[in-house]
Amino acid sequence: MINHVVLFKFKSYDTPEEKLAIMNEFKTKLLALEEKISELKYISVGFNFKLDAASFDVCLQTHFESLDDLDSYRVHPEHVKVVELVADHIADRAAVDYPF
Repeated sequence: MINHVVLFKFKSYDTPEEKLAIMNEFKTKLLALEEKISELKYISVGFNFKLDAASFDVCLQTHFESLDDLDSYRVHPEHVKVVELVADHIADRAAVDYPF
């Protein structure tokens, strides 16, 4: 199995509510991928406790049976739609993939 962890830092917004609304939309779209992408075996999305922290805002954790399945997920049209949805809102991103 492959654990794929991605951290997202969102851009600054006028209000915390505006930022949280975009993050919630992102989370909803990500979680919906579980029903749309068969290679995706597990998904979890969590928010940092402090939205104004200097660290990352969102953590995505997904599991795949193989690196090939992870690669299929990355280019899957439904995943690409979610990436395009938030691309303009992301200030930084970090990812780690490892077997477990």
